[in-house]
Amino acid sequence: MTRLIGIALLLLLLIPFSAHPQSTGADDAVWAQELKYWQFVQANDLDHYRALWSESFLGWPFSSDAPARKAQITDWITSRTTKGERMKSYELERLVVQVSGDLATTTYHVRSIWVDAKGAESVGNMRVLHTWRRDHDGSWRIISGMSAPVDANGH
Repeated sequence: MTRLIGIALLLLLLIPFSAHPQSTGADDAVWAQELKYWQFVQANDLDHYRALWSESFLGWPFSSDAPARKAQITDWITSRTTKGERMKSYELERLVVQVSGDLATTTYHVRSIWVDAKGAESVGNMRVLHTWRRDHDGSWRIISGMSAPVDANGH
C-alpha cells in the first residue's frame, strides 16, 4: 500500500512537467538566427543576410506595397544605405518562438535607430513574424514573414 501511494504521489508531481512542452533547444537555435539577422542588418552585410532566406521565400515586409520574394529582401536596407543612412542600434523583444518539427515561427518587437548622413536619428518600432524551415543540412532558413509598424500603444 505504501508503495502504491508513493507511485501515485510521484505521478502527481510529474503531471505539471508533462502537461507543458519542454524546450528542445530548437527554439533557441531559431532565435539565434533572428539575432544574426539583425547583426547582419546593422553591419550592412547583405550577403550573409540573404543567406538566411530560403530560395522559395514569400512574405510581406512593412516596406513593400506587395508581397516580396527573396530577390527583393534587401530592398528595405538598400533604400536607406544608398542615401547614406546606417543602423545605429536595435533592441529585440522576443515574444513567442514555436517549433513544430522542421518548422518554426518567431514573433517579436524590434526598436531600431537609424542615422542619416547629417547625423539625424530616426526611430522605428515594428512587430515581426517569421516562419523558418530546417533544411536537410540542419540550417534554418526563412520561408515566410510579415512585419508592421507599431504605434505608441503597441498596435
